[in-house]
Amino acid sequence: MSAGAPGGGLLVIGDVVTDVVARHRTPLAHGTDTAAEIRTLPGGAGANAACWAARSGCADVRLLARVGTEAREWHEERLRQAGVRPRLVVDDRVPTATVICLVDASAERTLLTDSGAALRLSPADWSPSLLDGVGRLHLSGYLFFAGTSRQLASVAMRSAVERGVPVSVDPASAGFIKELGADRFLASTEGVETLLPNADEARLLTGLTSVSDAAAALSRRAGVAVVTLGGDGALVAEAGAVTARVPPVPARAVDSTGAGDAFTGAFLAARLAGADPAAAAAAGCGAGARAVATVGGRP
Repeated sequence: MSAGAPGGGLLVIGDVVTDVVARHRTPLAHGTDTAAEIRTLPGGAGANAACWAARSGCADVRLLARVGTEAREWHEERLRQAGVRPRLVVDDRVPTATVICLVDASAERTLLTDSGAALRLSPADWSPSLLDGVGRLHLSGYLFFAGTSRQLASVAMRSAVERGVPVSVDPASAGFIKELGADRFLASTEGVETLLPNADEARLLTGLTSVSDAAAALSRRAGVAVVTLGGDGALVAEAGAVTARVPPVPARAVDSTGAGDAFTGAFLAARLAGADPAAAAAAGCGAGARAVATVGGRP
């Protein structure tokens, strides 16, 4: 499978989100107060992956996303500081997407999501010139969960395939896949070179209980399927067979928010640098370990 055009950049199309991260050490007390440490941070699966790709050594990382007017400058500044070249479409009708991340004592997170402007990206926001100098295109799976942004994803994917630019997709959310339907999601991602689901998403997309079988099945559709296993590392499958089992990198977890995005960003940076899928997955596991050791989804 192609690693991407040598020296080419990475274009990510996805979501920019304002994250409100609330870390609570005790179970939520229904109907009253629960003590928590609360921080407002920049996030979003697409934006996080772009930032981790830049941190992982990719010198040319670009991001196409849609934000509300109230937070454009803040998000743009944070992205530039992280080494990402943002192209943020400003929406004057709805605010920037916001996610409340409830992080428990085990570092597991539960998300309350208001997609806001994120899923209002449309084909009108796309130009094939955005692929100039690009070696890989990555699409956040959240794009596929609304009609307008799904159309944008389809147009961008078609442009990339016509140019021979490999496309990857992170399915993003088992909950949203259930609402959309696995068959519909897979049909929308036809032509993708790499799928990057977690174990729950892989099982849901295939209907198979074995993660290994699910990874193999997905790689028959996309060519490469890399399934993240949380604290157990990752599985790499190519052309219908599992080809590598990548061990985890030990970490002291404080917040799992963005761990999958970190994996994705580092994986894509490594692929653009010429790594094979197994080596790229090892780089992804390393980034994921660094991500869970810090609060929030960015490096």
